[in-house]
Amino acid sequence: MTLDFFSPENSMRATPEETSILSMGAKPYADGYRLRVNIEITPFQKQPYVEILLINAEGEEVASTNIIEPMGWKLEFTMHLREEELKNPYTLQATLYYPDGPSKEPQTFSFNVEPPSDVEQA
Repeated sequence: MTLDFFSPENSMRATPEETSILSMGAKPYADGYRLRVNIEITPFQKQPYVEILLINAEGEEVASTNIIEPMGWKLEFTMHLREEELKNPYTLQATLYYPDGPSKEPQTFSFNVEPPSDVEQA
């Protein structure tokens, strides 16, 4: 496989000023302690940084992660809820930025997490 980083397609990618988060979402796993997070970014010329925070209903940070210079613009990863008791609703907050500027306003997505269903074993 050959990669051509100087193809015309790359010149159509967004500059740092134009790069932004297009969509994001979170889907809780059935266990009630993990989330599948999806974030889509505009195709970019220069790799951004993305800071992701998970905040509970009381405004407390439950989890966080930083993605430094992602290779692609469709990100999918798992975050863990590290709370004994669920505190709905949860808010996922993602900020796209470049260390030397510019920085975008945080994007948010709110959702509820259902408690895990106890399955009786025979």
